[in-house]
Amino acid sequence: MTTLSFTKGHGTGNDFVLLTDPEGAIDLTPELVRFLCDRRFGIGADGVIRAVRSRALPEGETILEQEPEAEWFMDYWNADGTVAEMCGNGIRVYTHYLIAEGLVAPKSNDTLPLGTRAGVRDVLVGASGYTVDLGRWRLGKERLVAASGLDVARPGLGIEVGNPHVVAVLADEAELDGLNLEVQPSFEPTPAAGANAEFVVPAEPLLHNGIAHIRMRVFERGVGETLSCGTGAAASALAFRHWGGEQMPNSWSVEVPGGRLAVRMFATEEGEHVSLSGPAELVYSGEIEVPAF
Repeated sequence: MTTLSFTKGHGTGNDFVLLTDPEGAIDLTPELVRFLCDRRFGIGADGVIRAVRSRALPEGETILEQEPEAEWFMDYWNADGTVAEMCGNGIRVYTHYLIAEGLVAPKSNDTLPLGTRAGVRDVLVGASGYTVDLGRWRLGKERLVAASGLDVARPGLGIEVGNPHVVAVLADEAELDGLNLEVQPSFEPTPAAGANAEFVVPAEPLLHNGIAHIRMRVFERGVGETLSCGTGAAASALAFRHWGGEQMPNSWSVEVPGGRLAVRMFATEEGEHVSLSGPAELVYSGEIEVPAF
């Protein structure tokens, strides 16, 4: 048996097991990830985030070529043991963890560059939370989305924000609440690498003080239904703005089962970026005995 030290954290209920492994010494296998994320026999989480120096991983070495100051890499794994490109809630929790562990020491309103499999992501350290620049987004294909609880499949819009999403708007809150997301939704055509499925309804009224308000539930690829998905919130706001046209604002408030997230679209020299803001909390730390796999 091996003993691992860990910390449990979450961002609006999207929860993670965090490990400190600066030199990449832990053999982080799919079996180990599944064990740690198991809510009955392990710690329980939507994913595992390993704090590792970029130079210790091949993906991180590529990151350092882009941004030499991105010392730390977010090695993120889904609960089913698959690796993921990005996690909007996870990167905020990861930033909070790095600060709490004394691995970085940014001041308030400093921007911290972090490596991910989707590239470098800049996180702004604020007084009441964290804002991550998710970078440029990309419009994907239209697909039909079928889910348990829906009488017919609904049209969905593909949105890429470092990882793939398909967003479908539903008729009303009753339809959203009636979804059974214990059953994995399906897409037609099926995305080659899979995708997160977001189901969204507008608030009434949609606009309040210049901010658009929507409500979302999500089935995350490699996890299942989660209480929140940061990149999914961004994708949902982007899809809704696309459908609404030029009269739609660039500031959005997205209600998820675990809380509320803020999304903003803004222009840069390389094209439009989208940012995500929200809280990050560390719940407890401990040790766990890990069996040999």
